[in-house]
Amino acid sequence: MTSGEMAKAPALFLRNATGLVKGWSGFDAFAYSFMSVNLVCLGMFYSLAIFAYVPDGSAIASILITAIGMTFMCVAYAGLIAVMPRAGGDYVWQTRVLDGIPGAVVGGGFGAVAVFLVGTALALGDVTTYAGAVVGALLGATLGMKRGGIGFVLSATGWWFILALWAPIYGFILNIEFVQPLAALLGWQDGVTFFSSQDGTFIVSIATIVITSGLVALGMAGYARIQRWCLYIGLAALAVVFVLMLIANVDTFRAAYDREAQGLFGVSNAYQATIDQAATDEMSLYTGSELDPASFGGGTLLLVPFMLFFLLYPNWGATLYGEVRGAGDFKKVLRGMLGGLWVTAGLAVVFVVLAAKTFGWTFFNASNVTYVNYAYGYSATAPPMPIWGYPPMLAAFLIDSNIIQAIIVLAFGAWWIGWTGTLFLSSTRMIFAAAFDRVLPEWAGRVSDRGVPWAALALIMIPSVLLSWLYAYNGDFVKLTLDATLVIAVTFFGTSIAAMILPYWKKDLYEASPVARYKILGLPVIAVAGALSTAFLGWVLYMWLSSALYGIGVGNSTSIVFLGALYGAAALLYVVARLWRRSQGINLDAIHAEIPAE
Repeated sequence: MTSGEMAKAPALFLRNATGLVKGWSGFDAFAYSFMSVNLVCLGMFYSLAIFAYVPDGSAIASILITAIGMTFMCVAYAGLIAVMPRAGGDYVWQTRVLDGIPGAVVGGGFGAVAVFLVGTALALGDVTTYAGAVVGALLGATLGMKRGGIGFVLSATGWWFILALWAPIYGFILNIEFVQPLAALLGWQDGVTFFSSQDGTFIVSIATIVITSGLVALGMAGYARIQRWCLYIGLAALAVVFVLMLIANVDTFRAAYDREAQGLFGVSNAYQATIDQAATDEMSLYTGSELDPASFGGGTLLLVPFMLFFLLYPNWGATLYGEVRGAGDFKKVLRGMLGGLWVTAGLAVVFVVLAAKTFGWTFFNASNVTYVNYAYGYSATAPPMPIWGYPPMLAAFLIDSNIIQAIIVLAFGAWWIGWTGTLFLSSTRMIFAAAFDRVLPEWAGRVSDRGVPWAALALIMIPSVLLSWLYAYNGDFVKLTLDATLVIAVTFFGTSIAAMILPYWKKDLYEASPVARYKILGLPVIAVAGALSTAFLGWVLYMWLSSALYGIGVGNSTSIVFLGALYGAAALLYVVARLWRRSQGINLDAIHAEIPAE
């Protein structure tokens, strides 16, 4: 960039500086990564609770294979952060790298996949239902030919639109891991009934939105302090549960479980009843046989896409690195992400081993599958235990005191508090970055004295309320849960491509960065990692979209409509923004040709 160009560049953006505050240390970034992956809130339910659906797969091997695949993505993201440590993360990298020919190829590729899926759905349904999805797919494919188009569509859908669906998912976790167990342990049976209802689900989702917004409003530094305490309390509580599971065995746990099921819910012989129901449930793929979590069966690779529901997110703080001190240090950033990933993977393996030892692998899977089938409408038969068998609560049953059990569940609430701020914090920075580039209105880029982008926060809060209502009162909408992960993986897939081509397509930018000195076999590390991450995520996306096992893509026509609506809306928004800014004499292509200010 010439000195003349540098003088003109600031005028392109909303202002000369972002106004955001560098309020995080490297440890804060690690804590955010660790809490984003979150063994308890995401892992124990959405990933580790579904082994019964692939009974011949290895639980332990699937965790390790997934972590290895995600390691490549962490290296690619750490490299991009070192090159451009800016608020907005994926949005900034994709709009600056996926331009011209790469943008057209990526946009056309995504469009081709979308058209294929819609065409498959058309063969199964009526044309008018999917017409909107077809239009959205074609519009999205053409955007790659414009600088910034494909980047905005991928990042806005992944970091903004789909995050609204995550609000009721966070609320659902709060409900089944905190509200319902506490109500049961404290003897509030009416509370258990209410919070298991649609009204209860909606109220907890609204409470989640309010709590999360309050945490984000504290600013980066304020939230980091709370998250650090949640990290310490959560790990201490997990250690207590691990010790309880270590010293117990299946016989002592079975006696404790039957005692508590009888005392809390009046259910007799609940342990065996749970196993029997799982074996006879016509909607269950569970075989009822004893399973070995360490055996490498043919279904192991089928488990990997499920494991990504918690191991996909070590880079969740990527949009925030414009506010992290020392973000240009490649090794420092990489250590934080890999720490969040591999510490969690290690704890997950320990948990699986202890669950098989203490709960019994058959019961553990049966407890999960009977609840999941009923909660998501795959079975009309309620499980013997009317609430989910939340593992910390199950371990707490080994102590014959409802008060102590409630204290353990309460302490595990720290995992949710430390996690819930991640719902809106990262997404606000993508919205802010787009406003800073003038794609979105200027008011969306305003920040408070503490560096809080209030308008961006409002733009994610409002649609979250709408989707929370749909999640609570529309049974089909609940089944779109895995779409929340798929869309984010698509965004990460696009960024992996950007990392792969950056050293060659943006050679001057790459060679001026500190990451340029890192090579493997003479090739740029960021490009190699980007290629491996692209291959891994591409395979996962293919599995999700092509197999009915996962309930998305061709396995769920409603899912296709939903995905088409999201990407079509993002594409339409970008087209409107280009026309609007052109009428004001603002060239978005010129803006996206420059690196935004810090």
